[in-house]
Amino acid sequence: MKNKNKTQPEDENVLRLIKGRRKGILRIFFSRFSIMLILILFQVDLMLSVYNWLSDYFEWFSAFIWVFTVCMVIHLFTIDMDATAKLTWLFLLMMFPIPAAIFMLFTETDWGHLLVKKRMEELIAATKNKLKQDNTILKHPDIVQTSTDSLHYYLNRSGCFPLYGNTSVEYFPVGEDKFKAMLEELKKAEKFIFLEYFIIEEGYMWGSVLKILVDKAKQGVEVRVMYDGMCEISLLTSDYPKRLEKYGIKCKPFSPITPFVSTHYNYRDHRKILVIDGKTAFSGGVNLADEYINHTKKFGHWKDTAVMLKGEAVQSFTLMFLQMWNITEKEPEWDKYIIPVLHKQENGYVMPYCDCPLDSYKTGESVYLDILNRAKSYVHIMTPYLILDNELETALKFAAERGVDVKLILPGIPDKKIAYSLAKANYKYLTDAGVKIYEYTPGFVHAKVFVSDDEKAVVGTINLDYRSLYHHFECAVYMYKTDCVADIEEDYLKTLSKCRKVTEDTIKHENIIYKILGSIMKLFAPLM
Repeated sequence: MKNKNKTQPEDENVLRLIKGRRKGILRIFFSRFSIMLILILFQVDLMLSVYNWLSDYFEWFSAFIWVFTVCMVIHLFTIDMDATAKLTWLFLLMMFPIPAAIFMLFTETDWGHLLVKKRMEELIAATKNKLKQDNTILKHPDIVQTSTDSLHYYLNRSGCFPLYGNTSVEYFPVGEDKFKAMLEELKKAEKFIFLEYFIIEEGYMWGSVLKILVDKAKQGVEVRVMYDGMCEISLLTSDYPKRLEKYGIKCKPFSPITPFVSTHYNYRDHRKILVIDGKTAFSGGVNLADEYINHTKKFGHWKDTAVMLKGEAVQSFTLMFLQMWNITEKEPEWDKYIIPVLHKQENGYVMPYCDCPLDSYKTGESVYLDILNRAKSYVHIMTPYLILDNELETALKFAAERGVDVKLILPGIPDKKIAYSLAKANYKYLTDAGVKIYEYTPGFVHAKVFVSDDEKAVVGTINLDYRSLYHHFECAVYMYKTDCVADIEEDYLKTLSKCRKVTEDTIKHENIIYKILGSIMKLFAPLM
């Protein structure tokens, strides 16, 4: 294991000003997060108090409550919602009619994100034709025969996601490999560097990256950094953007925490994107924190994956980043950054795409379903979580039942006990249908990988859970017949050799706590 006390590769004055760690109980108690938490709890308490006060007068209104509940159940079954989620809401409405109805209408109307939704729709409409599709690619016999052209058509209903040739893809089977390549590519930057990450945490990994960013900003390279606002809870100070701006780095959190109860917190930026000069892009599961490169160990060995793109397809990641960045910009800039890159001919095709939770398309899930439903020989999957809706569960079982070799690798050491128990709650139904499940014994799997039939693969940020599939901003790379598909399958088989297989016997003798917790939490899985 590497020495945790190793001197950081950055100037100490930069670290001292940027890190600004809080110390002491009083500073934590009077922090921005603590104050916001107190205000939110006050709002929740106020709403409960009002409800309790009104309940004293509701005795003679029992008939009204009954009628109200029936109306809400009818409403529930007429709205566009996943069937599993409807069952959860039905249970809550039966148990707690008024609070559940208020909560359901609150999340359904989604007031907290109406402005962001409108703004995102404007940005997507404005960039619908920013990237040009080479139609000769869509007419290629391989693309037509495998219905990749149909998948392209579907994806482009919700955005601008061309299918590219002339793009090389390098696959990284662990975060350490991505980190090494990332540092090398950052040093080559001449024009701009865009980073968008769900998690940025101070430490060796981020410190190493930050040193290069500061140096590049001094050289005149435009550097932008964006992270999810949840980082402000425990990882970064609320004034972190101002600290970075002192070094010429533009920085902003996505959806920062505010002291109000809002559906605004439901949608997080879970994407991991790095774009350099519009020529090179990175994506995958690896965040900018030390556990992702096994510099520190939280849950045993951290198994993660990433990809590096060079060539035409990088334009898509540039556009994705700018769309998110420009949500809060009055005068968006596009053309100076989206520049076609000449690149040598490469084998296969690449289609980067993203999933926005504010539209009506379940883009991430639909790509997974397409792979499962079209697979002929095998579908091999790595995912940290297995909290399935009805469509995905049916697709997994149907693929296995028609003879496709469906394998899933999940963590052997969990990061979240509830999510782990929910995954185990799906084991019996899936294995009975012929799905083979394995747990990674050395530690935690954070990779989000699909690989199928030695032809197709997806590497990105999209987990098999409700958060990723319904509530997060996500991104991924769809690959067809690229050279690295073989590398992905090879890595999968190597990882499989380090796993224990889930069997009827292991399910039968599973920890009773996980069984009970999984059964209970399955009721609330769509809300997690």
